[in-house]
Amino acid sequence: MTATSAPARGGVRSSGPGITAPGRRWRLPFSPWHLVLLPASLALLFPFAWLLITSVETQNEALRFPPVLIPHQIRLANYPDAFNSAPFGHFFANSAIVAVTTVVCNLVLCSLAGYAFARFRFLGRTVLFAVIMATLMVPFQVTMIPQFIIVRWLGVHVLAGVGIDHIGALILPNAATAFGIFFLRQFFRTLPIEYEESARVDGASRLRVLIRIVLPLATPALATLAALTFLDSWNNFLWPLIAVTSTNQMTLPLGLATFQGAHQTQWPLLMAATTMSLVPMMVIFFLAQRYFIRSVAATGLAGT
Repeated sequence: MTATSAPARGGVRSSGPGITAPGRRWRLPFSPWHLVLLPASLALLFPFAWLLITSVETQNEALRFPPVLIPHQIRLANYPDAFNSAPFGHFFANSAIVAVTTVVCNLVLCSLAGYAFARFRFLGRTVLFAVIMATLMVPFQVTMIPQFIIVRWLGVHVLAGVGIDHIGALILPNAATAFGIFFLRQFFRTLPIEYEESARVDGASRLRVLIRIVLPLATPALATLAALTFLDSWNNFLWPLIAVTSTNQMTLPLGLATFQGAHQTQWPLLMAATTMSLVPMMVIFFLAQRYFIRSVAATGLAGT
């Protein structure tokens, strides 16, 4: 038997001159999900790009149909004109006060309530928590009239600063939310209880344990809740529209509505003002985005 006719070792024949080796499997240089995510990202970014383009157009170009996606003249003066045509700075300050105060109140009150539901055992805890969670299924359109009546009564009989047509009326109803209580309660349940027990043995009170041990460990959850609360308060339009009537008490969403007239709307000024109002939300989002996935993933580990 010659060397050419002998079978290959291991029982596998070598490829002859007329036999080709099987080709490698063809693979994409990127994840197949990118074929879906890229068009979806472009579709989501197009309205934002149109917003920026319209903010530097003239009024004639903004009203032209089909829309002008490449302006013939970039008019950056729309931004100072939008800032000066209305008390934009006052609207911005009101929104900042309402958003920051609402965030602080939510972090304090929701932390206390969430820690109580996560660690304390008291009569009716499960029923009370279920009732709080049930409020998440009630739309705001159902509760806005009772909420208006309660806020008006508080402004007349308790404190005028939290009544109708005051900036406090925009803060008080959102000082604590059912979502914030649920979110922090779920996160607190994922934290090891051994640290708290050690502190309790050393004589620390429950409040001291919460402030010194639990809250530093819950930084991702607190940052996520702060960002979500800030974005929700900053964009809130319906409740300020009901509770506020004076121009000096208006927030940015109400202030942007002043650019829309009964017969004509200054679209370039409106888009320029809207672009400026988006800056704080984008800053908050980019600062807190690294905490989102970590806090949501940890929150989902604990059962209800």
